[in-house]
Amino acid sequence: MVKVIYEDKNLVAVNKEAGILVHPVVGRGEESSLSAELLKKYPEIKNVGDNPERPGIVHRLDKDTSGVLLITRNQKFFEYLKNLFQKHEVKKTYLALVCGKIEKKHGIINKPISIKSGTVRRTVYKGKLSKEAITEYKVLKIIKKSGEVFSLIRVMPKTGRTHQIRIHLASIGYPIVGDKLYGKKNNPWQLERQFLHAESVEFSLKTGERIKIEADLPDDLKGVILNSHE
Repeated sequence: MVKVIYEDKNLVAVNKEAGILVHPVVGRGEESSLSAELLKKYPEIKNVGDNPERPGIVHRLDKDTSGVLLITRNQKFFEYLKNLFQKHEVKKTYLALVCGKIEKKHGIINKPISIKSGTVRRTVYKGKLSKEAITEYKVLKIIKKSGEVFSLIRVMPKTGRTHQIRIHLASIGYPIVGDKLYGKKNNPWQLERQFLHAESVEFSLKTGERIKIEADLPDDLKGVILNSHE
């Protein structure tokens, strides 16, 4: 479950698999989580962070999103990295496959996101606890499958709201393939999860050195691209 892709005295980075919760959700039983596995391998993270349910974890990925996840190994570095995230000084890059042909090769979605009353869904329309949300995207290529057209894009979220990339892309008419909450029910590959992968995370260390951590695209998403044509 734990695929370590980077490690030093302050930080561990893993390539999170899809289908795994980052941390347990209160009230949802004893479903396994990445944080529980990390505690076994790195017991020093137990008291790191500002929430005992999320030891060492500064940011998160949705259950069905794969890719780079950072875990801090001491409180000092947790505070440092948390501050970078709060100041939007961590560059996050994702790969996504969306339904439809995006004509505009580059764009920025600037729509506040709020919680849809009575649900766990987020919305760009009227809801509660609205927060600023900005997402930049670039189209990499257009692919086709079973007579349908899709866009493979690189996404750079400038803020870190829950479901931000998924809801933003759906709001402009290009939902992510396989997204069961905001997307279409069927996709020609019968992908069991959303095509969303945290490709890289980049930030500056206290020394001023710039570090970029990358996670390979998992086989299920590679298969989607290979079984398509331009």
